[in-house]
Amino acid sequence: MNIIFAGTPWFACTALESIHRAGHVIGLVLTQPDRPRGRGLKLLPSPVKDYALLNGLPVLQPPSLRLDGRFPEEAMSAHERLRATPHDAMVVAAYGLILPQAILDIPPRGSLNIHASLLPRWRGAAPIQRAIEAGDEMTGVSIMQMEAGLDTGPVLLQESLAIGQGETAGELSERLARLGAGLIVQALAALENGGLAAVPQPQEGITYAAKITREEARLDFNRSASVLARQVRAFNPAPGSHAEYRDVSLKIWSAQARALDHRAPPGTVLQSEGDSIAIACAQDVLQVYAIQKPGGQRLDARAFLKGFPIQPGTRFA
Repeated sequence: MNIIFAGTPWFACTALESIHRAGHVIGLVLTQPDRPRGRGLKLLPSPVKDYALLNGLPVLQPPSLRLDGRFPEEAMSAHERLRATPHDAMVVAAYGLILPQAILDIPPRGSLNIHASLLPRWRGAAPIQRAIEAGDEMTGVSIMQMEAGLDTGPVLLQESLAIGQGETAGELSERLARLGAGLIVQALAALENGGLAAVPQPQEGITYAAKITREEARLDFNRSASVLARQVRAFNPAPGSHAEYRDVSLKIWSAQARALDHRAPPGTVLQSEGDSIAIACAQDVLQVYAIQKPGGQRLDARAFLKGFPIQPGTRFA
């Protein structure tokens, strides 16, 4: 089939590579404009753009696709380019830009979205992180027929997998990316050979996965240790959970909840030796195993404490 692909991060790149290797003709790749990244804040291409250029695929990077938005001329040009590109369907995976109905109406056989949740649970921008944060035991990938609503379209294929105990968002994203890459190839093969049954999403069980903000990544020790441990996993690798210790913002990369009945104020350091730092929470204790100071490297607790002493009895804000 002739495909237009739209995606930006590594999660999407995995799907693009799978579609390409399956022998589909990719007439155009849409990805977000280059962004400043790294310590030098250099403009760098997305993983999807890197793959496309390496494999000779044409790339388009409009800042918006909305004709009524801030970049109407660029959006109009992109609409015209899509109409002029021969294709049967469009595949979208973590693109990051709103696709107006005028765009969704262009592909003759529709637009298919790879969404990293078991829809209708966790519609929206951060389904992987929100599933871990909520303590879900299962998640998965849904191949959905796109429509104007936020992840509201009928589901064409869906497959679940268990969330591993202690699994971070980064680790889970890798597994879901591979699962989605396989499912989209199955979906395109079925579409080419007669179509797929589109199953409307049920109205029960709808939840929304709001975009993660840095403000909510701050650990609040007035919450239970189990909630904070899930938060640490959910926000690893980005934006990274953090906690304030004597006016220094420390990134917490690995932590577990430990059942312990204590009467210490939340945030109190109960123990800071060996391979972990124990911090009192409203309920139980957060055992921290990997930590990082500003400008420093991520270290295990034992190595971190050698250069940044944290004394029992002191408190995290």
